[in-house]
Amino acid sequence: MRNDDIDRVLSNEDSIVPSSGFAASVMEAVRREAEIPPPIPFPWKRALPGLVSFAGALIILLVVVFSRPSRGTELPAGAVQAAGWIGLAAVVSLVSVIVGTRGFSRLGLQKR
Repeated sequence: MRNDDIDRVLSNEDSIVPSSGFAASVMEAVRREAEIPPPIPFPWKRALPGLVSFAGALIILLVVVFSRPSRGTELPAGAVQAAGWIGLAAVVSLVSVIVGTRGFSRLGLQKR
């Protein structure tokens, strides 16, 4: 197609007119969204002591496990399993916090 053909086709199109009540329904939806209260912010000040104590307990556990005089190359039987569960809990908690805070911001639900 040449440019003249495109211009001819576009000039013959009817103008687009919204259906009756469309503007009113859009404005009503905008008003409804504006009335929604902002989300409650995450209480970082209250969560910080728990996060710090968790990090401290994890450090203490690692120091105790790895500072024992080795009787060979083996760690105590329960230490590896306990460290694995603690690590898994830390990763799941971190992922849930990241997904929760970023998910709200992507959906536009955070306070602006």
